[in-house]
Amino acid sequence: MAGGGVAALGVKKERAAQYKGRMTWYVGMTCLVACVGGAIFGYDIGISGGVTSMDPFLKEFFPVVYRRKNSGGQNNYCKYDNQGLAAFTSSLYLAGLVSTLGASPVTRNYGRRASIVCGGVSFLIGAALNAAARNLPMLILGRIMLGVGIGFGNQAVPLYLSEMAPAHLRGGLNMLFQLATTLGIFTANLINYGTQNIKPWGWRLSLGLAAVPALLMTVGGLLLPETPNSLIERGRVEEGRRVLERIRGTADVDAEFTDMVEASELANTIEHPFRNILERRNRPQLVMAVCMPAFQILTGINSILFYAPVLFQSMGFGSDASLYSSVLTGAVLFGSTLISIATVDRLGRRKLLVSGGVQMIVCQAIVAVILGVKFGTDKQLSRSFSIAVVVVICLFVLAFGWSWGPLGWTVPSEIFPLETRSAGQSITVAVNLLFTFAVAQAFLALLCAFKFGIFLFFAGWITVMTVFVAVFLPETKGVPIEEMVLLWRKHWFWKKVMPELPIEDGWGADAAATANNSHK
Repeated sequence: MAGGGVAALGVKKERAAQYKGRMTWYVGMTCLVACVGGAIFGYDIGISGGVTSMDPFLKEFFPVVYRRKNSGGQNNYCKYDNQGLAAFTSSLYLAGLVSTLGASPVTRNYGRRASIVCGGVSFLIGAALNAAARNLPMLILGRIMLGVGIGFGNQAVPLYLSEMAPAHLRGGLNMLFQLATTLGIFTANLINYGTQNIKPWGWRLSLGLAAVPALLMTVGGLLLPETPNSLIERGRVEEGRRVLERIRGTADVDAEFTDMVEASELANTIEHPFRNILERRNRPQLVMAVCMPAFQILTGINSILFYAPVLFQSMGFGSDASLYSSVLTGAVLFGSTLISIATVDRLGRRKLLVSGGVQMIVCQAIVAVILGVKFGTDKQLSRSFSIAVVVVICLFVLAFGWSWGPLGWTVPSEIFPLETRSAGQSITVAVNLLFTFAVAQAFLALLCAFKFGIFLFFAGWITVMTVFVAVFLPETKGVPIEEMVLLWRKHWFWKKVMPELPIEDGWGADAAATANNSHK
């Protein structure tokens, strides 16, 4: 490692006030194309729940579940409890977990675009295998290839968005990934609602249509410009400056360019970013990279999104009604993400996370009470209470959509210094996919065992994560991504954890003085 200020911080001082530039059409278009990766992620989340509730699909691949679903006297909470069916959903996320670790060196050494293209190609292969599946191994293999695409896409796209966006608009632009994800979920629910009536091959159409956004992602990845951060990190400094000038709409980019060059100097001294990320000076970012995605999944949102039709059918909704309800929740999620995009760079990350957490706790508790009092193993909800459950679940999804949904990705993608950024994003995605896999695999069994208590289980975790954010997360609103490393030294807790700054070349004393100012 190099010595002095560069090794300690990556950037020598704060230059945010000197940053020039504006939101350009160039940035807008490249971010929109990149966000197709989020749409595929959302589509794969939303499509599986609807497909697994379709009788032709169950009859062909999971006949035991099909017979149990259509037999009388079966415990309502346990109709879909089948580990093979859960594996159909969860295998995608286990594959994503493994592949995202391999995506990190690709993203760092060959650029963000390379990982986006790899993800698109994997999605295409997975969609083709699923649509043509003749047996369960072929079906699972298709899901695994989709998981590889998710591992690469989710690793590269949030980084791409964070690095392309101007600092003062980074939160909103980064959330385009989550917005695209929610749009993908909503689209999947609409498609499932339509294809359920195309028997017996409607489910093949649902799974195969994932190829459309996959093709857009692949072509878009080939046409996208590389981020200036990645170009500079890989030694293409002049090209990096030209791209920076183009995306900022001005030639006056000296301050931001200097920050990128200083950050890249440190990045290029790091041979093992995964080992480097364990160092004490990176401890706050590592904690957030693990906790934020874990908590995002422990809200229970993915259980609702994966298994919305199954969940609503378990509560006594008919097939049409359950798919209609899942379309409604998908629409609410998409709309609420727009709220977050409009407010995140004005209100900040912390306020949205805490307020969303409180609303989700209340909603989970209300659903648990309604199901505990009015619903049982052998009785159905009345029409009025069914409507009440859907309304409260929509309010839960609304709160998630403006808080932990987008910010669970945004915060980790913007807090790492350049030398550990790809490794940090890999950890974030890996943790997200690990918890997603665990919840997806276990949810049907937990629903059968806990019954209405499953909602109280998730409410407890939301309480923990809301307190965690209030105590340990500093506000990242408006902080340039290359100067984010300085933020932790201003936080009441993390400044005690991080090592002392070296006083060298005159800059260390100024940085230390700045760090002594309290900052939540």
